[in-house]
Amino acid sequence: MSAQATLLFVVVVGARFAVPLFIPRYPLPAIVAALVLDGVDQTIFQAFGYDPPGYQGYDKAMDMFYLSVAYLSALRNWTSLPAMRVLRFLFFYRLAGVVLFELTEWRPLLLIFPNTFEYFFIAYEIVRLGWDPARVSMRRWVETAAAIWIFVKLPQEWWIHVAQLDVTDTLAAYPWLIPIIALVLAGAAAFGWFWLWPRLPQRAWSWHVAADPLPVEIDTAAERDQWIAAHWRVFSAATAEKVALIGFLCVIYGNVLPERRSSHLELFLGIAGFVVINALISLSVARRAGSLESTVAAFGVRLLINAGLVVAADWLLRRFGGDLNTGIALFFAVLISLLVTLDDRFRPVSQVRFSDEPDPAGEVSRSGTPHRPATS
Repeated sequence: MSAQATLLFVVVVGARFAVPLFIPRYPLPAIVAALVLDGVDQTIFQAFGYDPPGYQGYDKAMDMFYLSVAYLSALRNWTSLPAMRVLRFLFFYRLAGVVLFELTEWRPLLLIFPNTFEYFFIAYEIVRLGWDPARVSMRRWVETAAAIWIFVKLPQEWWIHVAQLDVTDTLAAYPWLIPIIALVLAGAAAFGWFWLWPRLPQRAWSWHVAADPLPVEIDTAAERDQWIAAHWRVFSAATAEKVALIGFLCVIYGNVLPERRSSHLELFLGIAGFVVINALISLSVARRAGSLESTVAAFGVRLLINAGLVVAADWLLRRFGGDLNTGIALFFAVLISLLVTLDDRFRPVSQVRFSDEPDPAGEVSRSGTPHRPATS
């Protein structure tokens, strides 16, 4: 690969890692930016005459990275438990489908396990711009997910992954499709403006795209540590979910990283061990030392710890005649450190926010009052 192609690849991949990190703070614009970048990166490569090998696997790995960050950001920001339950199902359903696709390379799996999660996340954030998502019923959220699944994602996944068609080539071959598409878009706009908009409920607050403030019960590191120390356990459903999220994501990345020597099962079990050790560290820090207020500083410390674990694991393997690809292991250490840090910061917020449920019309916080964002 030439120096120019290498630089281009580093810039594009760096952007695909960096842009999703804004999703927790600016959910809607950041995930739309990640979605657009996902759609144009191959075009950028081709414009510079570079066709990256194994693009399909790389693309799915980067997709699942930003969807993972979006899922974790929902733990921090979302105030509707029904929507959160639908989102959790959609995320892990898609994650399972991508893992199966990477293991089998059977393209129809991407149609069977469509990426409904992404547009459902966007739909929620559009509602949150001016309305209270906690007032939307479980039925409406399920209907929203079903509509996206059937009318948006199934045709899109079939077009891209089964038929393997290109929009530009298809429009060039069938130009009569252009006015039809224009009419459909005009009809959708007219429907939204003349029928849907007048029937929307009164706005709950002024338009805002930034994430809402954290609940006052858990907006400091000390309060988060207190909750973790009192309620978290190393071996728990939360740890199992974390193992599944990070472990399967690493398997997806492992399928495209060069010179990986471990099997998929060995990789998953190794990552699972790291995640469990990190869960033990998180609980110990919350109970004794106290965690850092800064997320960036917490990530840095976590990365140093996991890099040390990689060095220790390499030393142990060499003692028994084994070998560890240190470069790949350090990449996974960065990925684990980032996702564990976000999970440790955001999951307690969701747990506190939904700890007293049972009002089906809108979840309440532990203080008994509905969560409302600050108005702008």
